[in-house]
This record gives sequence, C-alpha cells and structure tokens, in this order.
Amino acid sequence: MSDSVELVLFDLGGVLLQLRGVPSMRELSGISCDDELWSRWLSCPWVRSFESGSCSDEAFARGVVEDWGLSISPAAFLEEFRTWPSGPLAGAEELVTEVMARVPVGCFSNTNALHWHDHLMGWSLVRLFDTRFLSYEIGFLKPDRQAFDYVASNVGPSPDRVLFLDDNAANVDGAQAAGFSAQLVSGVAEARQVLVALGVLESPSP
Repeated sequence: MSDSVELVLFDLGGVLLQLRGVPSMRELSGISCDDELWSRWLSCPWVRSFESGSCSDEAFARGVVEDWGLSISPAAFLEEFRTWPSGPLAGAEELVTEVMARVPVGCFSNTNALHWHDHLMGWSLVRLFDTRFLSYEIGFLKPDRQAFDYVASNVGPSPDRVLFLDDNAANVDGAQAAGFSAQLVSGVAEARQVLVALGVLESPSP
C-alpha cells in the first residue's frame, strides 16, 4: 500500500450517493448545462446560507424560488428538494469498507440538516466513516478556502497526505489549492480506479 495516503476523504453526492438534484433543477430552472447549473447553485446566497446551517428550511425554499424565478411554490419546492437523496450507489458501502481496512476514512460534503436527518444519517454507509465534515455543521462550504482550511486543522495527517475524492471540479481545485491530494471522480468505479492507481487498494485479481 502507498504510504503517502494516511486518510481518504470522500465527497458523498455523486461519488458514493445518488442525488437527483441536478436533473430536478434542470427541469425547474430550464438550465441544461450542468456546469452552469452547479456554478449558479454554489453561488446562490440562499443555498450557501442553508448548507452552512444559517437559515431555516422555509427561508431557504422562499429564497431559492425567488432568486431563481421558479414557477413553483416554496412549499412545493421544499417537498421536491426533500426527495433529492436517493440512496447509496451500488458498491459504495463495499468500497468504503475495503478502504477502511487499509487507512482511516471520512466524508466531506456540502449538505444540510434536512437531507441529513431525513435521509443520510439513517444509511449504514455514512455510519462507517471515522470522521465527517458536513457543511451545515462546520459552517463552511466547498469550494471555499475556509472550508478546506477547517478540515486541514481538524484531521491528523497533513493535507498532502489526505486523499480527497469529489465529483465537482471546483471542489477539487479548491482542495488542491489548500494543499490536499485531490482527484476528480464520478461514482464508485472511478473512485476505485483512483484508489488502486495510488496504491490505497490492491488491483483486482484478473
């Protein structure tokens, strides 16, 4: 095993968990480009407030509907938003378990109290992590430098010995700028490929 990786931090949505937020917002907003949609979402002040734990569910829903000009009521948007987490991706729990046998594992995710308490905290996958950094708990969001600095100051290894896997290029860039070893991956198969390439996991037998 590579001795350069002392901790693996997983993003959740898009790497280990299935989220239907992108297709939902494509339909609601009429924005077809995923990069444009992500940029708009991550820069929306109501999203940032909600996912840093700074506003109520209702204020978030009203703010997003108004800010995005959605033709849906805040109550209807909030009910739609509740359904976004769809569960772990196939093979996600097995992958995390394999990594745990080699090095400590954690998660670092932009999320909110609504999704956490309604869905995520009940899934056995998320209970596997040795440590977790959730934006609504720590008060900072990826890809902001403050978020990565917070994580760096609360993990044992130095950032360059922490492998961070995320499906959003802006988050990977932010992690790398803060000194983390970060890789862009989408889904379980790509995460496994990176972990094998870096020597954290062994290559599967032919």
